[in-house]
This record gives sequence, structure tokens and C-alpha cells, in this order.
Amino acid sequence: MAGVGVGAGSAVAAAAETDEPAPAGGGGETVYRWLGNSGWRIEGNGKTVLFDPYITRYPTKGFDPKTELSVAPDLIDQHIGTPDLVLVSHSHWDHFNDVPYIAKQHGVRVVGTATTCFLLRAMGVKPEQLIVVKGGEHLDFGKFTVQVVSSLHSRNAKHQYWVPGTLTGPTDTVPETIGDLPEGDTPAFQIRLGDGPSTLLTGAADFSEQHYAGLKPDIAMLSVESTAHSVHRYVPRLLKTLDYPRTVIPVHWDDFETPLTGPAVHDTTMDLDGFIDQTRTLSPQTRLIRPEHLTPIRLRA
Repeated sequence: MAGVGVGAGSAVAAAAETDEPAPAGGGGETVYRWLGNSGWRIEGNGKTVLFDPYITRYPTKGFDPKTELSVAPDLIDQHIGTPDLVLVSHSHWDHFNDVPYIAKQHGVRVVGTATTCFLLRAMGVKPEQLIVVKGGEHLDFGKFTVQVVSSLHSRNAKHQYWVPGTLTGPTDTVPETIGDLPEGDTPAFQIRLGDGPSTLLTGAADFSEQHYAGLKPDIAMLSVESTAHSVHRYVPRLLKTLDYPRTVIPVHWDDFETPLTGPAVHDTTMDLDGFIDQTRTLSPQTRLIRPEHLTPIRLRA
């Protein structure tokens, strides 16, 4: 059953009543399971791709940078399936925290920025498992493709980044706290598993038009901006640049310190309602799906 909570247009209203996604046309089926925050487990064409898998989800006392890193192996293993690849948007703990464990325990390859890969090496991941990207790459893995898109991280009400910075070379310092994990740039990824839908995955609420132009994803997992609204006309610019996607799924709006095994709790500092209202008004043909933790959403191209 798909977690359909909001929508636009008669087809979506019907889908919301039955709690099933409306048919999305022909093509291979792709199954999406929201891991909270911006994270996804995506399955199709016999492959599984993880994006920003943060499952441990522990309290940080208001994002205290001295909070020690923690991992819950049994919980992680329960919800990631058998991954073939892990994509990491950036290195903040709520996107990166569980990736070192997943890479070491499952021997899976990881795609990320140089900063992400330097941190993974410091935490014991083998260099041959790491794929460094800069933005602009279009990678073919046989049964699925990954297009790397240069993008931007969001900012707070003072227009500042949280724990900014990049690593320019290998480090022997093993991160111990969430403050030890700098952002290190924030690419987005557009993926397609077999002949399934093209899906844009974002890890933060900002972007640049010149890098998103021409993507035209079938499905867009778009990060919700904060109530500070520090990015100029974020939603209108984003929808227009993406050519008003057929399906939009808002992400990065839940309280990602509550257990993933419970219902998603809206973080009220994230403007989910504003995102929904603007999308309905500006792109009435777009189907909006509000995801629920771990609940499969089945879509076709």
C-alpha cells in the first residue's frame, strides 16, 4: 500500500481514496521505500539502490555538534534489503551516518563526493568500493543508470550552512561526533532502473537552474525548504526548471530523530504545507504523494 496523503487532479484524488498510486503508464515497475529524511530504498529490474540511508536516527539535542555518532546494525540490516549501490548526497550525519557500516558489512560500492569518500576511507571502507563524483557524470551500471547532478545545500535563517567545508585529501582522523562530518558539497542524482521511471533524488532544499535544466524527471523526490525561506522562490523556480514533473514526492520534512519504525512526524520548522500548496497551484497536473516510512510506493514509467 502506498502512502498517498496529498494530491492534485482527479486521478490523484481517486488514488488517495484507495490508498494506491494511480497507474503511471507502461514501462518497468520501480518500488520506492522512504527511509525518512531524504533517504530511499529503490528496487527495480532486479537491483536495489540506496540513497542517503539514515536508519539509526538518534537524538542530537538540537543538532549539538558534540553528539557522538551511533549505529544500530540490526535495525539497518532489517530495512536495506540487498543493496547493489549506495548514493550519498553529502556527508552530514543525517545522510551519511549509516553508510560506513553498510559499505563494510555488505561490501557494497558507494557513490559520493571526494569529501564523502575520504571520510569513508578514514572509517575503514576499502578504496576500491568508492566512486568519487563531481557532478555531470552519467554512469551506466548495466541494469540501471545514475546521472550525477551538481546541486546545492540549503541554508539556515542566517543564510549560513550547517558544518560547511570540504576535505581536499585523505585524512587519518576518524569522525566521532556529528560535528566531525562536514557537508563536502551536495550533488543530486537522477536514476533509472531498467525501463522504469527516471527519478530525481535530492538531499537538500536548494539548486541551480543551469544544472537542473533538461533533466525532466518522471518522478522528483524534492526536499522541502525550511520556514526560514532563505532561498529565493525555491518552489516556483524548481518546478519550472524541472518542467513540472508528472509526480512529486516531498522529502526531508520529517523529524528524523524519531524511530523510522513509527509514523513520520512532521518537523514544523520545515514548510511542508507551503510546498504542497505551491505545487498544487503552480503545477495542477502534478501528482503529489506524501510518503510514509518504509511503505512501498510502486510506480511505472
